[in-house]
Amino acid sequence: MENLLKDIEEVLFNHEEIVAASKRVAKQIEEDYRDRDQEPVLICTLKGALPFMAELMKHIDIHVVTDFIDVSSYHGGTSSTGTVKIKKDIGMDIEGRDVIIVEDIVDTGRTLKALIDNLNERKV
Repeated sequence: MENLLKDIEEVLFNHEEIVAASKRVAKQIEEDYRDRDQEPVLICTLKGALPFMAELMKHIDIHVVTDFIDVSSYHGGTSSTGTVKIKKDIGMDIEGRDVIIVEDIVDTGRTLKALIDNLNERKV
């Protein structure tokens, strides 16, 4: 582990802070959806958001549905190309469903906007 840390310039959030944040988000989801007839759909963007999604799911005490999507605007580079490509799509019908996107890194916001636009076209 120490060898990995030498390559990290700065830790923005430590493990305890991530757990605390996931608990806050989980409680908010519970409050927002506890008395609704239909559970929310959590869509995790692969692969970066998966660790947070796993932590988040541990703390949600209501039923939720999950799915995964893999989108990219980097296409092998280190900066966004501006073109968003869906590499793996969700496998369920989300029409009329409340969707919560679990995303890891938002730099320009273009990928997230394109994902939201794509999901809205499915009449979310």
